Amino acid sequence: MKPRVVVCGCIAQKPSQAGHTWQYLQYLLGFRRLGYDVLFCDRLEGPVKAGDPRITYLRGVMEEFGLGGSWSVVLDDGAHVGVPRDAVLEYARTADLLLNVMGYCTDRKLLEAAQLRVFLDTDPGFGQMWHALGLADIFAGHDAHVTIGERIGAENCTVPECGIRWIVTPQPVVLDAWPAVPAPTGPLRFTSVASWRGAYGPVDFGGHRYGLRVHQFRRFLALPGLTDARFELALSIDPAEHHESAELRRLGWPLSDPGRVAATPRSYRRYVQGSSAELMVAKGMYVDSRSGWFSERSICYLACGRPVLAQDTGLRDLYPTGEGLITFSTLDEAAAGVEAIAGGYRAQAAAARDLAESCFGSDTVLTRLIAAVGS
Repeated sequence: MKPRVVVCGCIAQKPSQAGHTWQYLQYLLGFRRLGYDVLFCDRLEGPVKAGDPRITYLRGVMEEFGLGGSWSVVLDDGAHVGVPRDAVLEYARTADLLLNVMGYCTDRKLLEAAQLRVFLDTDPGFGQMWHALGLADIFAGHDAHVTIGERIGAENCTVPECGIRWIVTPQPVVLDAWPAVPAPTGPLRFTSVASWRGAYGPVDFGGHRYGLRVHQFRRFLALPGLTDARFELALSIDPAEHHESAELRRLGWPLSDPGRVAATPRSYRRYVQGSSAELMVAKGMYVDSRSGWFSERSICYLACGRPVLAQDTGLRDLYPTGEGLITFSTLDEAAAGVEAIAGGYRAQAAAARDLAESCFGSDTVLTRLIAAVGS
C-alpha cells in the first residue's frame, strides 16, 4: 500500500481565494509527487445546502488537479461531504501522518485516529504570542510542531517558543506546476496579491505592538514616486476603507480586485506569470519579530522566474539575497532594490528560478519535512 498523508486546512472556508488555495495544493500535489496518497479535510460551520458555492469551489479545485476523490468536508452535525466519515477515520488510522495546518482540524475523533499528528504553523508569531499571553492554545494534542518561521529560537527573534521543539521549514513549491515562462514585454511591473489587514488583529506582547501588513505598507507608500517602475496590487481591502484605497491610487498604486484576477488557481498563476516581479510587504508581526517568514506566494513568483523584492523578516540570515531575491527594510532600500532588478532584469529572473529550484522545490522540502517529524 502507498504511504498516506492527511492534510487538514481550509479551502472551502475561503472560496475563490486562490493564493490561499495554492498554499494547500503545494502540499497535496507535492506529497503526491513523492508517491503518497493524499486526503484533504476541511470543515464548514453553519447551514450547508445543496449547491453551496463553498463546496462547489473545493470540488472544482480538487477535480482540476486530479484529486477528485481525495477530499472531505465535515459539517456541524458531523456529516461529511465528499469522502464519508467512516472512510476518513479509517484513512487517518492507516496514514503515515496528519498535517494539521494552524490547527484547523478540531475533530477529536479524527485527530485521535491519526498515528502521527503534526501541527503546521503558517502564521508564525500569532499563535505563539496568544499561547504565551494565555489567550489560546492551538498547539495542544499534536506529536510534532512545524513552523515556517525559520528563525524561531534565534537570539534576536522575539517569537516565544512556548516550551515546544519547533521544526523549521520553508514552504514548498511544486516546480512543475509553476514553470519558468518568458517575462512580459513592456515597462517593468511589480505586483502582489495580498490582504490589507488579514484575519488577525495586532498583538501586544513584551511591551511591543506587533501589527499587520497595513501598518508596514504605510511606510512605503512613496515608493512609486521614487522609481520608473510600475506597481499594482491585487488587494483585498474592506470597502469601508475606501479612503485607504483612494490614497493608494493617488500615490501610484493601481488596485485590482483579487476576486477577478486571482479567483481560481489558474487565474492566480496567470497573474503571477504576467508580472515582471513581486513587491512583498510583510505583516508587522513577521517583520518586527524577525521570524524568518517567507510567503508561499513569493516562492511562486521565484519559480516562474520573477524576481522578488521582499521586506526583510530575517531572510538575509536564511537565503542568498541580491540576485533573484532582494530584501529591504527602509524606503531607500526598497527603491534601490527596484533599480537593481530593473538594471539587470534577465540575470535577476534567471537567479529567481535557480533559487526556487535549490531552496524551495517540493521534492526536497517535503522529503526533509517527513524525515524531521519522524514519519
